[in-house]
Amino acid sequence: MRISKNLIGLAAVGILVAGCSSSTDDSARPAGSTGSADSASGDQAKAPEPKADLAVPVTGPQPDVLASSSDPKLKVTPEPDNSAPFDERVEHKLQEDLLGRLKIPGKTSAECPDGVTRKAGAVSVCNVTYEGATVPYEIKISDKYKEGSFVTFYTSTPKKGLLVAKNAYDRMWTANKGHRSDISKLSCEELPTAKAVEEQTETGQYCQYWSAYAGDDGKGGYVKLGIKVNRHNVDFFEVR
Repeated sequence: MRISKNLIGLAAVGILVAGCSSSTDDSARPAGSTGSADSASGDQAKAPEPKADLAVPVTGPQPDVLASSSDPKLKVTPEPDNSAPFDERVEHKLQEDLLGRLKIPGKTSAECPDGVTRKAGAVSVCNVTYEGATVPYEIKISDKYKEGSFVTFYTSTPKKGLLVAKNAYDRMWTANKGHRSDISKLSCEELPTAKAVEEQTETGQYCQYWSAYAGDDGKGGYVKLGIKVNRHNVDFFEVR
């Protein structure tokens, strides 16, 4: 099963003007056990449903996941003023880029350890941290940049994905229970608050749900889902 939901494009495009920058500002987890053994009286009794064995029941959307990437709660404050160094303004924009992709407020920081080289086609690396997890970004200055230009165009591309528990729990609910009436008892392993991972690579973490149509006997069963992270969101895939 593949879940696709756009959070941001493949590379965020930034524009910074010397002496003038664009204007930008800057869990509760449901508890309780799931599952019970049900039995039906009559000539043909149903097999009892197994209890969910994953740590975190998913009982609804996560309230911390915002609807829009432009929500004011995702702004990073204070915003550097118009005279701030170029690197500082890049670092500020990268934090807001990452928050906009996740749509979940959190503690961020950014650093370009070797600075951002302002030469045509130059590539630099900056590190953006969200709740303790660090995502490297590649910063590429436009090939058309000329030294002393008033406007500096650049692209910023994250080089890793970010697995965030709240995001995964939210997608587990909205992508499954939100569209199907045959499933129940959604749950996941206890996922990390935030963890940098390789994109489109199995994370080794799992969720599951009960489906009335699963099971070899046709009486229902649990469907196990593996987790991957892409540039835009969380992908779930069925594990057999």
